[in-house]
Amino acid sequence: MTSQLEAAEPAAQAAGPGDERPTRRGTLQYALSKAGGALFSIAMVIVGTFFVFRLLPGDPVRNLAQGRNMTPEQLDLERHRLGLDKPLIDQFFQFVGDTLRLDLGTSYEYKRPVLDMIGERIGPTLLLAGTGLVIAVSLGIWQGTRAGWRHGSRFDRFSTGASLVLWSVPTFWLGLLLMMVFGVGIGPIPGVLPFRGIESVDAPDGFAYFIDVGSHMVLPCLTLVAVVYAQYLLVMRSSLLEEVSQDYVTVARAKGLRDDEVRRRHAVPNALLPTVTLVFMRIGFVVGGAVTVETIFTWPGLGQLFYEAISVPDFTLMQGTFMLITVAVIVMNTLADVVYRMLDPRVRSA
Repeated sequence: MTSQLEAAEPAAQAAGPGDERPTRRGTLQYALSKAGGALFSIAMVIVGTFFVFRLLPGDPVRNLAQGRNMTPEQLDLERHRLGLDKPLIDQFFQFVGDTLRLDLGTSYEYKRPVLDMIGERIGPTLLLAGTGLVIAVSLGIWQGTRAGWRHGSRFDRFSTGASLVLWSVPTFWLGLLLMMVFGVGIGPIPGVLPFRGIESVDAPDGFAYFIDVGSHMVLPCLTLVAVVYAQYLLVMRSSLLEEVSQDYVTVARAKGLRDDEVRRRHAVPNALLPTVTLVFMRIGFVVGGAVTVETIFTWPGLGQLFYEAISVPDFTLMQGTFMLITVAVIVMNTLADVVYRMLDPRVRSA
């Protein structure tokens, strides 16, 4: 990025400081256009969410009545209470109106407001998925930088190969394998790590409680990191390989700068730009957690809540959690576009 800014500096000085205002105005217009596109996408999500979940097989009223001898009249009363006896178009307009008022409805299964249930589950999800994201990004950028700068080395071949293997492994299979080895244990070797829930039944108080929660996070967090960090490694490695061949890197080396300084001060800042976009995109998915990982390890987050809603099926709970996840992804993607334009002068001049 340093080289591009230095190249653009003479033109900016020739044009004068007054030309900064059009640039800022262009960035604002770009941000507003992206925000408008995001609002349109959210509107489409609201419409699509209602109809898509109505296509799922199964009658929620009959599923709720399992284990209870309910007469057809009682089933009709329950269907009326849930509003499922109304015409589909009436249900749709009521759904849209409630959503605009931030009323996500009441869960069929739990008889509780969906928004309250989401509020209870979002904390564990942010703890697990957020921690996994930080570790995956840090590990991926570090390995990608070393692999790209020393292209063809043993470290490059090993780290790239290992990350691709882990990326191709199904998440549920890796989670079950880690659970079997480190949780349940193999043969006479006992498991050493907890693998169910977020805390022990007899969880201690004080600092020991954080240790207990941390021990429960190890296996699900390791599963998350193992299957996603390859994305950051590969993007960072590819981006750095492109920057190494640029003229400004050759000039920096010709000036006598040390190899570490050329990498740290010139090549890496430019190579980070695509990775920044990927990180923002992944932040949106952090809100939704990881359905597979949370289900395997019974982690009480939004992913597990969404799985429970599908199992019933609970239309209102599915709609609420799905919309939250989708809106978070749309917002983060929009923010990534704006931030990338602000960071990279080449995008602003395009």
